Amino acid sequence: MANHNPPQAAPAQATDDDTDASPACVMSFNANDPSGAGGLTADVSAIVSTGAHVLTVVTGAYGRDTAEIFDHYPFDDEAVTEQARIALEDMPVGAIKVGFVGTPENLSAIAEIAADYADVPLIAYMPNLSWWDESQLESYLDAFRELLLPQATVLVGNHSTLWRWLLPEWSGERSPNAREIAKAAAKFGTPYTLVTGLPAQEQFIENVLASPQSVLYSEKFEHFEASFAGAGDTLTAALAALLANGHDLQAATAEALTYLDHSLDAGFQPGMGHLVPDRLFWAQVDADDLAEMTELAGGADASAAADSPTSPLLFELPPHGTKH
Repeated sequence: MANHNPPQAAPAQATDDDTDASPACVMSFNANDPSGAGGLTADVSAIVSTGAHVLTVVTGAYGRDTAEIFDHYPFDDEAVTEQARIALEDMPVGAIKVGFVGTPENLSAIAEIAADYADVPLIAYMPNLSWWDESQLESYLDAFRELLLPQATVLVGNHSTLWRWLLPEWSGERSPNAREIAKAAAKFGTPYTLVTGLPAQEQFIENVLASPQSVLYSEKFEHFEASFAGAGDTLTAALAALLANGHDLQAATAEALTYLDHSLDAGFQPGMGHLVPDRLFWAQVDADDLAEMTELAGGADASAAADSPTSPLLFELPPHGTKH
């Protein structure tokens, strides 16, 4: 059964030294993304960045680049179950994050596992799956709705994605608001819905955490003109990590949205497609810090060299021993 109270995750387990507590653990079910834009790569970097330890369960792999998704290759449900059960028997988790897992069978396996950990918040993300084969898409959405939403604590998704999925018969002149989408999710057992990308004032979008009864948190952010890949996984993973660390739902939502905004603001374009959120934006080194580290590594001459646009790396790497 879904948890109908705002989730309060258990604190991190302490070691023998009470002052040295281990980080909270978050289990992520997601597909591997070789482009590094979303999937498990996004989950790992976002969860670690927001202060938790991530237990990754690989549910399949994308065939994709930063521009588009070409295909998906799912693992079978037994492989998914074994990965998760073995890790869960060893480590306690403070939250579970579920991204795109590829098949109804995998959703069934995850729902069964989640039922055994009913006190652990489950954060479910529904991405835009318009790239997928229509027959596969329909069976996946049906299974997600029937099997996972009853287990989910929070459903996260873009406004247009959730609207078309949960309210396909909507015929109003206006688009449904966050509460109306939350009501539709609640019919299947999910108490809270985080709706992103709601149209707001010019150049702004609104992100809203809602229950069927009320709006619990809302914040507007300036709309980025650029197109990003991996933003939804980034937000959902950060929210799961913050809940695992004991934040209440409203505070965790506010912090996760701020984290996403900074990640997008520092986004970069590693390939020829969409931009990718910089989930390690906080680790960037400014010019003064770089000069100081360079000086410590190689003295004043190296520091001067670091200011040169053609300066070499601090530590030269030898060439590979084999040549192709």
